[in-house]
Amino acid sequence: MSGRARLSGGLAGSLRLGLTVRVTGWSGVAGKRVVITGATAGIGLAAAEALAARGADIAIVARDQERARRAAARIQTAGDGRAPDVLMADLSSQASVKRLAAEILDRYPKLDVLANNAGAVYRTRRLSEDGIELTWALNHLAPFLLTTLLLDRLRHGAPARIITTSSVAHVGARVPLDDPTTELAHGTVGFGRYAQTKLANILFTAELAMRLEGTGVTANCFHPGWVASNFNKNNGPAIRLVMALGRPFARSVAKGADTLVWLADSPDVSDQSGGYFVDRRRRAPSPQAGDMEAARRLWELSEEQTRQAAGR
Repeated sequence: MSGRARLSGGLAGSLRLGLTVRVTGWSGVAGKRVVITGATAGIGLAAAEALAARGADIAIVARDQERARRAAARIQTAGDGRAPDVLMADLSSQASVKRLAAEILDRYPKLDVLANNAGAVYRTRRLSEDGIELTWALNHLAPFLLTTLLLDRLRHGAPARIITTSSVAHVGARVPLDDPTTELAHGTVGFGRYAQTKLANILFTAELAMRLEGTGVTANCFHPGWVASNFNKNNGPAIRLVMALGRPFARSVAKGADTLVWLADSPDVSDQSGGYFVDRRRRAPSPQAGDMEAARRLWELSEEQTRQAAGR
C-alpha cells in the first residue's frame, strides 16, 4: 500500500500520530551541520544559540549583513567559540534561494538539519520580484524551493531532519488553491494571508514526509507560541502598539525556540515524520490541515509557481 493510500482521507490523524519511520543512529546535533533560515533575531537566533551550545555546526541564513554579524557573535559566544557560517540570501527571491541552495551544496558535503524558520506578515498586499504575493513567496515558496533543491543532499547523508516553523494561526484558514495570486482577498492587515501560509507549511510538511518515507529523512513542523520578539513590528505604529501591549503575556524567544531545538536534537523523535508539534507534543492541526488532496495540489501549485518564476 502506498504512503498516499495510507494517508488519504485521514491526514489529521497522521499528523497527530506522525508517520512511523525507521531512522537509526541519531545521537543529537553535536558535530552535525545545521542550516537555519531567519536566524538573525527571534526564535531563529535563540534556536541557533541553543544548538551551538549543544555542539552543532551552525550556518545561518541572513538578508542584512550587520544583523548577521551581531547574530553570529552571539552564536559564537553561546557555543564553543567557533563562529557560525553566514549565508546571505533574500528568501523572497527565487533566484536568491537558488543561489543559496547552490552555495550550501558547494560548501557542505553533508547536511543534517534544515530549519525553515524565516517568515513575516505584511499589512498590505505586495509582490516579490517574481511577481508573487510577498507573504506567500517568503513564508511558503521559499522553504518549498530551498528544501526541494537540497533533498538529494539530505537523503544522501541520512539520517537527516527538516523542520518548518508553522503557527496555530493556521486554524480556520484555507489555502486559496484556485486564487494563488490572492487577487480576490488578502485578509485583514495581511494576517489572513499569513494564516494561509502557516496552513501551507503544515500541508507541505505532510506531503514532504510522505514523499520521504523510507529514506531516513524526517519532516516535521511546529507552533512556537506567542513570542516576545520583533515579529510583525514592520506593519506600522498601530500593530507595534498591539504587539507591545501583548508583550507581558508572551513567552520568551528561548521558550518559543524550544520545540525547534528539540525536533533538531532529540533522539526521541527519530521515528516521527509528518508531525505538527506544540511544546514538544504532537498535536492534531485544523481539519483543513488534514486534507491530503489539498496537500498534493499545493505541492503541484508550488512546483508550477517556481517553474514560472524560473522562466521570467
